[in-house]
Amino acid sequence: MAQRYVLLLRGDEAMWEAADAAAQAAAYVDHEAFAAACAERGHTVVGGEELQPAGTALVVRLGDDGVVVADGPYAETVEQLGGYYVIETDDVQDLARLVRTIMWPGDVVEIRPTT
Repeated sequence: MAQRYVLLLRGDEAMWEAADAAAQAAAYVDHEAFAAACAERGHTVVGGEELQPAGTALVVRLGDDGVVVADGPYAETVEQLGGYYVIETDDVQDLARLVRTIMWPGDVVEIRPTT
């Protein structure tokens, strides 16, 4: 039985925002090709989406005085969570090799199995 994995795509939002329209369009083509390659290799893309910029996030924390809701990303880092995929596969190593096709310089992709 295939294991389900969540791929957390992290990158530099400033790099994305500074990219011209052609570079951004090419990135979307790369994601379409990634999904097609997953299907060809027997990896099932269950879902995934691009996320809005980190500045649109709400962070909810449980503090001593109850729940605290704050605007903005969880942490100030160079890499922001920009999107995710949920993929079922029997070959996570192949998936890990394939994911490089959607990465820009400096990107980090975390592949984590679900329970």
